[in-house]
Amino acid sequence: MSIADLRKDYSRASLSELDVAADPIVQFSTWFDEAIKAEIAEPNAMSVATVGADGKPSSRIVLLKQVDAAGFTWFTNYHSRKGREIAQHPYVALLFHWVELERQVRIEGKIEQVTASESDAYFSSRPLSSQIGAIASEQSQPVDKRETLEAQFATAEAKYGAQPVRPEHWGGYRVVPEKMEFWQGRRSRLHDRVIYTRTADGAWDRQRLQP
Repeated sequence: MSIADLRKDYSRASLSELDVAADPIVQFSTWFDEAIKAEIAEPNAMSVATVGADGKPSSRIVLLKQVDAAGFTWFTNYHSRKGREIAQHPYVALLFHWVELERQVRIEGKIEQVTASESDAYFSSRPLSSQIGAIASEQSQPVDKRETLEAQFATAEAKYGAQPVRPEHWGGYRVVPEKMEFWQGRRSRLHDRVIYTRTADGAWDRQRLQP
């Protein structure tokens, strides 16, 4: 079978612009809870797309760690490629794909660093090995071999023991959404798409899009 012949007709559910929540964060939380109940592997996994100084995009998968009225929060190394690109262009696109539920959620918005206290609180909640790893790894920088990386980990482990200190270059980002689109797969590729757009007064406008 060729790649072009791979296809599936979707039929699990429907989505109406008349039935969704007025607030897209509420709608997202409803879908996220349903993804958890469906026992989807890592339902908080999301693609983060950034743009470099050369105008070229890049994307990667990270894990959502908090969602509330303020936005979508996740953590990383600020010196990584995505961190450098965010510093130059503080707008990103997020994508959740819950294939078992035949759903996608697309989010576009401005991104900002969370407070140091928020980053400290999350860093201290991580497993000890993950804390050491965040200190040891110069994320996105070249390394000659695996052994070098493991040596960096051992050095950090010996220095900090059971009390690692969060490095200043590691912390959280919060995406403040300006657009959120909910996609539900339907038969014959007539998928349901509902998009929310934040208005100048902070309210949300919603409408259906053609698939």
